[in-house]
Amino acid sequence: MNRINPAKLLLSKWTAAHPRNKEKHFLVTELFRDEEGTVLEIELQAVMTRRTERLTWQALQNAEAWRIGWK
Repeated sequence: MNRINPAKLLLSKWTAAHPRNKEKHFLVTELFRDEEGTVLEIELQAVMTRRTERLTWQALQNAEAWRIGWK
């Protein structure tokens, strides 16, 4: 399990454990917060294709799907 501080996710780098469509490296480009400022979701952008995907920040804790940094 990846240990994550959701407030520090912006512009962090991630590697997909099982790349699809040549999309291996990702960058967190946006944080979506509630009224209290709590991070609820993030936007991940594939470096190669610039495709974006919105998901909960907790999904990055799955070490079987995501690795911290670009490897």
